[in-house]
Amino acid sequence: MTDELLAHGRSILRSQPFSVQLGTVLDVFSHGHAELSLAIAPQHMQHQASVHGGILAYLADNALAFAGGSLFGDAVTVELKINFLKPARGERLRVVADVVGSSEAQAVCRCDIFCDGETGSVLCAAAQGTIRRPPVKR
Repeated sequence: MTDELLAHGRSILRSQPFSVQLGTVLDVFSHGHAELSLAIAPQHMQHQASVHGGILAYLADNALAFAGGSLFGDAVTVELKINFLKPARGERLRVVADVVGSSEAQAVCRCDIFCDGETGSVLCAAAQGTIRRPPVKR
């Protein structure tokens, strides 16, 4: 089931033009858990030589939605909070997201964003969000 879920998640990621443009990869996808990564490129940087906060927020949003969506089959983010802890400087961003609580219609998820480089892995941001089952179309 995990291989099928990962394949399904990767197809969802490939259907997101922004994710494709950035080069985001879904590395792990299981019930209540998701891990994404992104190779850092010059276009991801801001003027202080670290990854732009918008990139980190995008990764958090996507990872949280994947983790919550694994419970519902589909999901939308309805709330997101992120704390930027350290400048993201390195070679690759790695995001680890988990569901911390859920009901039939929503899940609260949290994630850590790490920046991996020559000196190891640094926690550069932490986020939490509420993920909901999408509304029924009428």
